[in-house]
Amino acid sequence: MRWDGDASAFVSAAPRLFAIGLRVLQDVGEAEDVVQETWLRWARSDRAVVISPPAFLALTTTRLAINVAQSARRRRETSVGPWLPETTDLSVGPETAAERREAVDTAIRLLLERLTPGERAVYLLRIAFDYPYRQISGILHLSEDHARQLLRRARDHLATERHHQVSTTAHWRLVRTFVAAAQSGDLAGLEQLLAADVAR
Repeated sequence: MRWDGDASAFVSAAPRLFAIGLRVLQDVGEAEDVVQETWLRWARSDRAVVISPPAFLALTTTRLAINVAQSARRRRETSVGPWLPETTDLSVGPETAAERREAVDTAIRLLLERLTPGERAVYLLRIAFDYPYRQISGILHLSEDHARQLLRRARDHLATERHHQVSTTAHWRLVRTFVAAAQSGDLAGLEQLLAADVAR
């Protein structure tokens, strides 16, 4: 571990990572555990292929936190929303990569089936990539209050069995764009796609 670079990148990001965990889990202890697990994943990862450490760390923390929340909801036998798989580790074998791609496909399909374009856009930007509401409102041309309301609705709708017809083309396009953003840390393409969907 190169403490002047690799560890300092994690230390710099740690407050944000804790905030992500706390927002998803609403529990300090669980949020701290998720941040610790993110550190372990970071220490084991091939950082030579990570283009954006902050994006890698944020996405890993988000995925881990959602998985913890999903497990807790399963134990309470309630409906859950999609989880976001680990898409940023490029060093995995083809079988693992295929499994993760399938998991992304499933998660994105649930978002398309259960959420409106606005709800989906806010959910992905806020939960998966930790965008502040001010930035979300600028990208989607919504007020911050409206963005917050859309996130509340998204969470409610993910717990239902509602079902919108999903276009295969739209599904494939969102999966491809989401994976590219998660792997590269460049979210411009995802922002443009989500904004265009909301504007339709």
